[in-house]
Amino acid sequence: MSYDKENIFAKILRGEIPCNKAYEDEYVLAFHDIAPLAPVHILVIPKGAYVSLVDFSAKASAEEITAFHRAVAHLVEEHDLTENGFRAIANTGDHGGQEVPHYHLHLLGGKKLGGMLS
Repeated sequence: MSYDKENIFAKILRGEIPCNKAYEDEYVLAFHDIAPLAPVHILVIPKGAYVSLVDFSAKASAEEITAFHRAVAHLVEEHDLTENGFRAIANTGDHGGQEVPHYHLHLLGGKKLGGMLS
């Protein structure tokens, strides 16, 4: 999968499509999913053009990687997910169910989420 500069997350990053921001810093944008699957369903994306977790891990700077993980930790704390737990999902590629060719992490919580796969 190659990076598509016209993907929906790239358009959100450019301000062409609005989002309900949950967090933003120099390297990361997080926003509430428009079709949430849990009481808390936030998408966390790097601002750089990375297709997948593998692409991000291989090519992102140490600062980008650190900022991404600290953003996730901040969101977990801010949404009171630490005590009862949460799920962090990064769908990758066709078999993994990735729909948008921009690396993103789904942060879900706020209720018992059940089994891993349906």
